[in-house]
Amino acid sequence: MAEAMSTQDAAYATFLGFDFGEKKTGVAVGQRITGTARALETIRSHTPEVLWRGVGRLVDAWEPVAFVVGVPFPIVETTEKNPVIDLIKTFCRDLERRYQRPVHIMDEALSTRESQTLFYTQGHRKSVAFRDVKDEIAAQLILQTWLDHTAPRGSLDD
Repeated sequence: MAEAMSTQDAAYATFLGFDFGEKKTGVAVGQRITGTARALETIRSHTPEVLWRGVGRLVDAWEPVAFVVGVPFPIVETTEKNPVIDLIKTFCRDLERRYQRPVHIMDEALSTRESQTLFYTQGHRKSVAFRDVKDEIAAQLILQTWLDHTAPRGSLDD
């Protein structure tokens, strides 16, 4: 059984956020102490092996305490189910099983539109095309929204 995280450890916790896709998965990192997330990279993968190698590299580098994965819940109630939701659920289960860390889900319904706004307001280099970074910016927005709506940030005085 996992030990409970101390208040100080919780204040310094790091999280990885994902905007999962069949061929491209955006990844972001965020910290509880700052309450901020930033885009890391887009893992381009045509096979599960390539995806899991990329995820494993980032887990080793950042040592997150948990993961946040975006799920495109429908804005308007519909009887049609988005087929990517089942793929995302499988990704979440595999992520939790492989790394023995909790996986939180966050609604990503508007993240693509918001990521475009963020891309242009941040003044990215002209050599960077939006299509090349949109998934990692979407992951940043997913993780930032989750950080904003979960327990308050810790402080150094805890």
